[in-house]
Amino acid sequence: MIKSNSLYSTKVFIYLCLLLSSLSVVRAESRTESATVKEEHVKPLKSKDKFSAYLFVYFTGNKIENEQIRFAVSNDGYSFYPLNNNQPVISSAKISSSGGVRDPHILRSDDGKSFYMVATDMASSEGWSSNRAMVLMKSNDLINWTSSIINIQQKYKGQENLNRVWAPQTIYDAKAGKYMVYWSMKHGNNPDSIYYAYANADFSDLEGSPKYLFSPKSGEYCIDGDIIIKDSLYHIFYKTGRKGAAGIKLATTNDLTSGNWTEYNKFLQSTKDDVEGSGIFKLNNSEEYILMYDLYHRGKFQFTKSSDMQNFTVVDSAVKINFHPRHGTIMPITRTELKTLIKKWGQPEGLAKLGNNPALDGYYADPEVLYSQKTRKYYIYPTSDGFTNWEGTYFKAFSSKNLTDWKDEGIILDLLKDVSWAKRNAWAPCIVEKKINGKYKYFYYFTAAQKIGVAISENPTGPFVDLGKPLIDSRPEGINRGQVIDQDVFTDPVTNKSYLYWGNGFMAGAELNEDMTSIKQETTTILKPGKTFREGTYVFYRKGIYYFLWSENDTRSVDYRVRYGTSKSPLGSIQLVENNLVIAKNIEQEIYGTGHNSILQIPGKDEWFIVYHRFSYPDGINMGRAAGFNREVCIDKLEFNADGTIKQVIPTHKGINPLK
Repeated sequence: MIKSNSLYSTKVFIYLCLLLSSLSVVRAESRTESATVKEEHVKPLKSKDKFSAYLFVYFTGNKIENEQIRFAVSNDGYSFYPLNNNQPVISSAKISSSGGVRDPHILRSDDGKSFYMVATDMASSEGWSSNRAMVLMKSNDLINWTSSIINIQQKYKGQENLNRVWAPQTIYDAKAGKYMVYWSMKHGNNPDSIYYAYANADFSDLEGSPKYLFSPKSGEYCIDGDIIIKDSLYHIFYKTGRKGAAGIKLATTNDLTSGNWTEYNKFLQSTKDDVEGSGIFKLNNSEEYILMYDLYHRGKFQFTKSSDMQNFTVVDSAVKINFHPRHGTIMPITRTELKTLIKKWGQPEGLAKLGNNPALDGYYADPEVLYSQKTRKYYIYPTSDGFTNWEGTYFKAFSSKNLTDWKDEGIILDLLKDVSWAKRNAWAPCIVEKKINGKYKYFYYFTAAQKIGVAISENPTGPFVDLGKPLIDSRPEGINRGQVIDQDVFTDPVTNKSYLYWGNGFMAGAELNEDMTSIKQETTTILKPGKTFREGTYVFYRKGIYYFLWSENDTRSVDYRVRYGTSKSPLGSIQLVENNLVIAKNIEQEIYGTGHNSILQIPGKDEWFIVYHRFSYPDGINMGRAAGFNREVCIDKLEFNADGTIKQVIPTHKGINPLK
């Protein structure tokens, strides 16, 4: 009870600090022009992949039926649950020459699009010095794998006295621009040493002869090497020693193939049991690392934690693994990848079931949702988030048939390549589908460098062609504060006329000309939604009512939220209703910063959804102001009262069920 109360008090303290911080900036511009100008020439940071789970790849024992690749998954990096009821997910008989594989190692490609797995091609029943081969595998989805067998003795000359090939692993060598496969080999009576060769482009073979990579200066054997890079320094964890005095040691270098390694003499394991097969991985949303190693006589792993990769603390009390894995590796994965694995292999017993929020996997914000009559699919067009100070430069699109399974359609507009008049601050897009002369066209409005542009395509996923100049590049007459951002496009179903709305600190609206690439200047109107308006206008129509939604407070605030008013026309006066919150934070579920939304009506039905962003969960609440540019997109149901007023939405982690 004491621990529980302490944890609750800590969360309350953090929340109050964030609230006070956010209140201090409510009157400031959420993304000030002065800050943007100052940072104009700063190179944007690469957006981070949002890893939220872990994949454990392992085998289970020394019988041929156990020398098979198995998968387990985890939400926290400590509690793992086997997929496929702890049965193999890849048949060794189909991928190996021996009928068995051991020591699997998995790596995500540098571009994030593929996965590489390598394993020892070995049946231990044939003896510990019986194998000469390894298996190389590649996948684009973690489900379907191509494979090839590399027999070192058969492939290369001068390997007549080769006794064994053990525990291959892979790392991307940025200097060489290739994937390095490294493994231990023993020749004759010499001790095992670690060698390497580079894989070919499709990861089906090795290029060039094996070269020496590392062995300890002591001259003792060296096996089970595991390399990770931290702060531009390569760290290799390996097993070495002699009977009665063996274990895991560390060496480092700043040049992977130089042969110049700094060795650290101490053993790193915190046990008297025999160990092997160390593996190290970084915890998601943390600067800490887990070093695990196989206590092979006991059928379990020991987990230790470190922030400097040299001093490790045992964390076994936090670990929950109710099966018996052997030498394997753990790789962070995304939420979508976890869903893919569960869809293929089933929901593992004990693992909490996944909801559908966030809807998109990764850091995204300011979502615009569209149902396309042309393709009969749903689309989300977000701001690409995860960039310090909102310095993203490209836009992506996502498609779905059921609102829960979203396909990444890739970059549809890149400021650096496709836009001549702005190269920074790609924010808050919106889109409209129009049928013109029998053909569908898509008009995509976007913010860039605090100006509003428009690009055109014949498909909802592009390619989009920019107009070549901004559509709106200055504040409306009479407005001397705020920013020209956060546009929204709305087509009135009553008149079929289209309107554009925009503004931070002010709400402006104007009718678009028939070309959809210019506005009727004489219709420009400064709308007055009240003092709560900040940005992110969104307009929709239902049963004779025009609903105007907007975001209140700063996007970095826990109280970033959505309010609304109503009108009798697209540019008419906005009437505020009592209790006009549309969506706000959910403290019990630790959901914060719920704002900048769009609204979707299911075609032909009075069924509605709100698509919005929130602080990334669960780490966003601890990010301070950075939570405002590390956001994620969610979807929840939107409902109305009998009088047409909007019921306040309670944001959820569950999200919505797939549409049938």
